[in-house]
Amino acid sequence: MFKPQIYNIPDRPGEPFIDPEEIRSILALSAAPTPDRVREVAAKSLALQRLSLADTAVLLNAAGPDSERVIFDAAERLKREVYGDRIVVFAPLYIGSRCVNDCTYCGFRASNRETVRRTLSEGEVRREVGELARTGQKRLILVFGEHPDYSPEFIARMARTVYETRNDGDRINRVNINAAPLSAEGFRIVGEAGIGTYQIFQETYDPEVYARVHGRGPKGDYAYRLTAMDRAVEAGIDDVGLGVLFGLGDWRYEVLSLVRHTNHLEACFGVGPHTISFPRIRPATNLDTRLFPTVDDADFRKIIAVLRLAVPYAGLILTAREPAALRDELIRYGISQIDAGTRLEVGGYSETGGMQELSREQFELSDARSLRDIVAGLVEGGYIPSFCTACYRKGRTGEHFMQFASTGHIKKLCTPNALLTFAEFLEGYASGPLYDRGWALIEERAAGLEEGIRTITEEKLRAVRNGGRDEFL
Repeated sequence: MFKPQIYNIPDRPGEPFIDPEEIRSILALSAAPTPDRVREVAAKSLALQRLSLADTAVLLNAAGPDSERVIFDAAERLKREVYGDRIVVFAPLYIGSRCVNDCTYCGFRASNRETVRRTLSEGEVRREVGELARTGQKRLILVFGEHPDYSPEFIARMARTVYETRNDGDRINRVNINAAPLSAEGFRIVGEAGIGTYQIFQETYDPEVYARVHGRGPKGDYAYRLTAMDRAVEAGIDDVGLGVLFGLGDWRYEVLSLVRHTNHLEACFGVGPHTISFPRIRPATNLDTRLFPTVDDADFRKIIAVLRLAVPYAGLILTAREPAALRDELIRYGISQIDAGTRLEVGGYSETGGMQELSREQFELSDARSLRDIVAGLVEGGYIPSFCTACYRKGRTGEHFMQFASTGHIKKLCTPNALLTFAEFLEGYASGPLYDRGWALIEERAAGLEEGIRTITEEKLRAVRNGGRDEFL
């Protein structure tokens, strides 16, 4: 499907592929692009043609209101064409805060004596899942520190525990994982638990910066982390999530390296990342954020818009690290997934009563809105909150998913499924104005579907109104 580009370092599975000088030289060669060149690149993306690294560098280097308006307008249009107006909603569940790494930017770093260390038992996981499920959550990402206790077997057992937990019929339908890199055998063990996406952030693709911010611990092995997704895909996990932590190195370099990583996966496996995340450094216990370079909101907006144009099929995740108003705004320019009703403390959903306890968190939360409040805000903005897990249950993952998403066809399936899952949320967990406005939005969007799909969707919506659940295409 994708033609591999020619790089200074050949693309071979399991081998490092980032050449810092190559990345910097591409950025330098694309410095100060003309508005016409920016429009040319934007038009290429809107035609659903994959951008080269040189194309992406043009967008990253574009300056001035006219060129930036072209980028934002194109990103907004492409987002609508590929993803429609649905926003996938999920929640993180922190399983354990023990960690042997000493990353200078993280509240869970091993040397931080102010952090409360804890690992949830299976019973505590069931209690947390019960609290999440009763609010209407259907999708979770389990988060683990890097520690010998968090073996592949342990991660797989926690995923199975989540799937097996029921709360008066409520349940979680999809479990993603954010954890340390594993061996190929470790990935196979976790994959057999039926997980969705396995997420690993490189944090920074600059080897010098990487060495500086990662002290003792296995995370200091840049190459092992860089090639982790190769091992995951080879072990059968065909949905992987990439990301960097902005505030460590030059943001243009990091974005271009993210796209280089994407191209590497496409060249070696025909499958790019299912999701891309771009967290910014946040305050944490015993952490001075002034020691790190700031990525301001203007640059952050541009990062998201450029990534939407450079990798149109990937889900872009914006977490509750960011304030509510900014998250609401950036949905326009490419965001397709957000967390909601988030608690970052280990055990936070059932124990903290909604109050933040920074000593139990990896970082400070910015958007503390409840799931219901975020859903209501999405509806007011004309977006469809989606709790859909249909692609994973119907086998539309990996290359199959990319064939749909990269051509813009996935919207034909995802919009009906978003409507159905949102209808189930309204019937089970909403009332009053949210219920009425939500159903009005569903009926409006269903009426705009293609005839055959519309008929099937409306039949299933009627079933949901009559008490049916777990309806999907």
